[in-house]
This record gives sequence, C-alpha cells and structure tokens, in this order.
Amino acid sequence: MVDTFHNNHDTGYKELFSYPEFVQQLIEGFAPGEIAKLMDFSTLKSHSGNYITPLFEEKIEDVVWSVEVTWEGVTQRVFLYILLEFQSSVDRTMPIRLLHYAACFYSELLKQKIITPGQGLPPVFPVVLYNGSERWTAPLDIFEMITPEPPDFLQIYQPHLRYYLVDEGRYTDQQLGLVQTPLSGVFSVENAGESWETLQRAVDRIVAIIKTDPNKERIDKVITRWIKRHLQRLEAEVNLEQLNSLVEDKDMLAENLENLVQKERQQGRQEGRQEAELRALESKRDTVRHLLAFGVLTDEQIAEATGVTIDDIAKLRREDKH
Repeated sequence: MVDTFHNNHDTGYKELFSYPEFVQQLIEGFAPGEIAKLMDFSTLKSHSGNYITPLFEEKIEDVVWSVEVTWEGVTQRVFLYILLEFQSSVDRTMPIRLLHYAACFYSELLKQKIITPGQGLPPVFPVVLYNGSERWTAPLDIFEMITPEPPDFLQIYQPHLRYYLVDEGRYTDQQLGLVQTPLSGVFSVENAGESWETLQRAVDRIVAIIKTDPNKERIDKVITRWIKRHLQRLEAEVNLEQLNSLVEDKDMLAENLENLVQKERQQGRQEGRQEAELRALESKRDTVRHLLAFGVLTDEQIAEATGVTIDDIAKLRREDKH
C-alpha cells in the first residue's frame, strides 16, 4: 500500500507513487534485495479506495498496490504498504501507527470482501519513506517499545510489527549515484535542501537520467510537476509558469538557478565580510580592555592607537566597572 501523510502541503509524492515505475524503483533501489528479486513487477496492481482509518486525527491519503511474489513454488499477492512520512521531526510513535494502519487495512479487506477469514490474510510489506532533516531514530518494531523487556513466557504474547525504513537523508550523493533512476534523482533534489548550488547539480543529474529513460516523455512530465511543487515549497525565485519540461526547458531553469546561486554566493561573501568585521572589532575591543587595565593611556590615546571611538571606549570602561 502506498499511503501518504501530508504535513500541510502537497509534496507531490502521491502522484509519483501513482505510477508503477516509481513503486518498482523504490523497492528495487532502496528495499532489501532478497525481497525485490521475488517480486514480479509486471504484475503491480493499483487499488483505489480508503483502507485506513486515521489515528490521532491525521489526514491520510492512500494508494494501494499489490504485486505477485513467488517463493517455494507458491505465487501469491503481497500488499505494499509505503507510508510517506514528511514531518519535520521524527515520530517515535510510528510503530504504534503502523500496527494501527495494518489492522485497519486487514479489517477493510474483510469488510469489502476482497478476502474472507477462511482464506487467511495476505502478507504486507510495510515501508516508511522519510525525508526529514533529522536522522530517523524511532524504533523499527513495536516490540522494541515495550519496556522493560518482558520475560520469555510473556514475550510470545506481545505485538510484533516491523517496518522497513527508507531515510532519504542518510544516502550520500555517491550512494544515490549508484542508483540511476528518476526516484534516486528526486532523493538527490530533496537532499540538496535550500542550497541552490547543490540543487542545480541535482537537477542536472535528474535531467540526464530522464533522457535515458525508455518512457522519457511521460517521466519528464511527472518529474517536472514534482519539481515545480518542490521549488514552490522552497519559495525559489523561478518562473514556474514557463517550466513545462525539465528536458526541454533545462536551459531556462539552469539560468534561473544560476541567478539564485550567484545571490547565494554573494550573500555568503557578505556574511563572511560581516563576520570578519565583527571579529576584527571584537579584537580591537579586547586590546582596549587591556590598555584600560594598565591605566597609563588616556581615552584619546587609546582611540588613536586602536581606531575605536571615544564613545565605545567610554562604554567599555563602564562595562568593566560593573
């Protein structure tokens, strides 16, 4: 299941994961290999409908996917449950939420008569996709939240539900570079943060990936819509109305981003000069304090020697007395 949790804005990920290619890219590129190799991605099936009853008054939107998996000669459908978690901070109640969502999901399957109790429940592979700035530290299994650890005879009665975490921010540029897919390009753009220079390089990379994709035109449109949402969230000074294709409008976007890069560098140089001036001023004030401590020179002589004004010297003298 692809389940989207939005933090007061449209991240665009819901649209990305409405396409089977992006679901496949997530599983193949970032999930355990032994799981991905069992899946026949040509059988990916999207299921519409609201399967989750929100907990804690959360706004939940979901898209359900299932895929055929074969092991030990048996083929069956596995439901992919991918929670998009885009809060700014880590939610340590995630194991409780996942347990709640899984229970609601199974209840809805039974209620809608997609399955019957006699058939048993289908397997679910829960994945949490997280893009916050803090690294994820929440437990990965609800059993880990039960403290102190119960004795052996009680352990079998405790709930167990483990999810697989894809923490976008923990992947380095080098690691993402090994996964040449549009989705890894999206992760690179996300990880660029608000650095326009890093963002410019990430956009160049994702354009190069799109150009080699067999479904170039469709992927270009999908990623372009996502990029426009992303730039809007960053409040980038880019003419988004003219951005209709990352591939076709690459030069226009590059020029806009280059302008932002130059502003960023200029601001950095200005901040650097201001910091240097503050350090120099503080150094002069330290010198004034030392000269005042000796009590030999007049304020006028100290001002002439250090370049600090008479008023500032008088202020430092008052501060030292207090």
